[in-house]
Amino acid sequence: MSEPVAAARGQAALLGPAEVRALAERFGVRPTKQLGQNFVHDANTVRRIVAAAGVGREDVVLEVGPGLGSLTLALLDVVDRVIAVEIDPVLASHLPRTVADRAPDLTDRLDVVEADALRVSATDLPGTPTALVANLPYNVAVPVLLHLLAEIPSIRTALVMVQAEVAERLAAEPGSRVYGVPSVKAGYFGTVRRAGSVGRQVFWPVPQVESGLVRIDRYPTPPWPQDAAHRQRVFSVIDAAFAQRRKTLRAALGSWAGSAAEAESRLRAAGIDPAARGETLTTGEYVELASRSSAL
Repeated sequence: MSEPVAAARGQAALLGPAEVRALAERFGVRPTKQLGQNFVHDANTVRRIVAAAGVGREDVVLEVGPGLGSLTLALLDVVDRVIAVEIDPVLASHLPRTVADRAPDLTDRLDVVEADALRVSATDLPGTPTALVANLPYNVAVPVLLHLLAEIPSIRTALVMVQAEVAERLAAEPGSRVYGVPSVKAGYFGTVRRAGSVGRQVFWPVPQVESGLVRIDRYPTPPWPQDAAHRQRVFSVIDAAFAQRRKTLRAALGSWAGSAAEAESRLRAAGIDPAARGETLTTGEYVELASRSSAL
């Protein structure tokens, strides 16, 4: 049984609740918590995600976890190409057929890569993405986001849907109660902001938590080096500072620097109060601390 195709030439017929359940039944798919599978079934929601992403005909979009294709179909309507990375072999194999059924004139815009997004690199992709747009699995959302921003520097913007609590953390400002490792590391790559909220009822199965949209715009001219070695130095400082976030930086960074006294010396060299705590520092200050330390 084939799903109905788009009524208008060159336009995708988006998925609704009935279509999502029918496709899952046909493919023998049972959403799993292990893969963080919650499928969007609301056309207005996927249109809003695409609009918030600000992507257009010139963009090549990397989509992670396309699932049954709800967001994929909405993206194909407006962008030049979608590279969909799907870890589930069943979903990866059926996605091209779904697109052929519901958007036959847009099939040449889709490439599907069966892979783990936590391990994929630019060389694994059949194209050069300019944007990341995805409903990320809740259980690995932050690691996937940071990995892709690091591995694929051609991505200029990212619009991701994540658990609402994670969205708050990613976009938090220094000094905020929820400001932490995700906030600082995301700020290494670009400016981060909330881009909206998403209710539970647009998913199947209905998740136990609310969702949020986060947008990251990569720095047009990076204010610091973006190579792997530099990033590793900066991220090691961030991890150390927040491993004991209730302690002063002098104490929290003792193991990282070799001793509390050495940590204080490095902090003062970077113009940072040793009595400050990790949640008060900007990404730039962590970069400065790592850069000063590497020169000692």
